[in-house]
Amino acid sequence: MIALHNVCKQYPMREGMRTVLQNVNLTVRPGEKLGILGRNGSGKSTLIRLIGGAEKPSSGHITRGMRVSWPLALISGFGGSLTGRDSLRLVCRIYGVEWRDKLDFVLDFTELGRYFDEPVQSYSHGMMARLAFAVSMVIDFDCFLIDEVVAVGDSTFTERCNLELFGKRGHKAMVIVSHSEPFIREHCDHAAVLVNGQLHSFASNEQAFAFYQASLQPKGLTGHTAITEPLTA
Repeated sequence: MIALHNVCKQYPMREGMRTVLQNVNLTVRPGEKLGILGRNGSGKSTLIRLIGGAEKPSSGHITRGMRVSWPLALISGFGGSLTGRDSLRLVCRIYGVEWRDKLDFVLDFTELGRYFDEPVQSYSHGMMARLAFAVSMVIDFDCFLIDEVVAVGDSTFTERCNLELFGKRGHKAMVIVSHSEPFIREHCDHAAVLVNGQLHSFASNEQAFAFYQASLQPKGLTGHTAITEPLTA
C-alpha cells in the first residue's frame, strides 16, 4: 500500500515560498488504478515525484509498502557517457536484478540496434524514451507511476508500450496523472482532481470528470462540491 498523509510541498521563489501541494491525502492499494486529472501547472508532476521518492514533502509523510517505479515519462536519468547497455546494467544492479536475463527483451523492444552500445547522450529524445520505458518494464514493480499519456515513437510502438504496461502488467497498481480525461477513463478504476494544489475526491468517477471539466472553465467550479475526506483509491 502507498499512503500520503497531509502532504504539503513548497518551493522557494523570489517573492517567497510557493505552495504547490496542500494537505494531500490518498491511499493506493495493490492492483488499484488511480487517475489524477489536472490542468498544466496544477502540481501533477510534483505529486508523482513525491510518491516515487524523487523529492521529499515539505511536511506530512508518505508510506510505501510497495516497490514503486520512477515516472515512466522520465528520461533525465538516462544521460551522460553511459551506453544503453550500461544504463540497463546500472538500473538492474540498483534493483538487484540480473541484467543479462533482461538484455534480449530490451534490445528487441527498443529497436536501437548498434546504438544500444553508443553513449546515451548521443540519442534522440525518442531513442532515450524507448530505452527508459523498456528498462522500466524489466523491473518487477508493484506500482507504476505514469506522468501523462504514454506515447513513445510512432503509433505502432505506442501500441506495444500499451500492451506491455496495461496488458501484461494490468494486475499491477498504477497512479496516472494526466490532463486527458479519455486516457483516465480507459485505464483507471478511480479518478481524482488536482486543483490549485488540493486533491479532490468524489463518490463516483463521473462526479470527478464533471468537476474537472468545470475547473477548466473561466467561471470555475460553481455547482460542484468535492468530498473532503482523504482519498482512498
